[in-house]
Amino acid sequence: MIARAGAGPLRRLVVLRHAKSAWPTGVADHERPLAPRGRRDAPAAGRALAESDCLPDLALCSTAVRARQTWELASRQWGTPPPVRFERRLYGAGVPELLAALHEVPDQIRTLLLIGHNPGLEELVLELAGDSLDDALDDVRTKFPTSATAVLAWHGDSWDALAPGTALLTGMTVPRGKKKD
Repeated sequence: MIARAGAGPLRRLVVLRHAKSAWPTGVADHERPLAPRGRRDAPAAGRALAESDCLPDLALCSTAVRARQTWELASRQWGTPPPVRFERRLYGAGVPELLAALHEVPDQIRTLLLIGHNPGLEELVLELAGDSLDDALDDVRTKFPTSATAVLAWHGDSWDALAPGTALLTGMTVPRGKKKD
């Protein structure tokens, strides 16, 4: 269950799956860019985070081209983007590797943005969430599509204290950009 108030400051982990990618012939998976829909959806994800007051203090981002482009387009929607760390180990990472990266986040960071890939991100959200508001957990179990964002809230003195079942999934959204006429 969720740690109660008083067990440390409120922290938020914002999980963002990279936007829709292209599949160009002969391009290695790590180098795949965003598709046109992804270039529309990534800014929409950035706007949604700003509108929901979920702007991060720090971002951790996979080094894959599609993840980096998602970061660039999303963060342009904010007045002053936070620092970002591009980490190769987030590319194709499973829950143990993702948790290891989270446990290294400095204690002064209260809201962290994690940009990466499925299935690892979806599995991480399901592993960390002890409960959810509304039907957010069911939504993640059903599908965590490209550009999906999940916000997990928890109380703890350090990121090292984040453990399975300790967070509350406060919401899951899938921002989509609009085609230009």
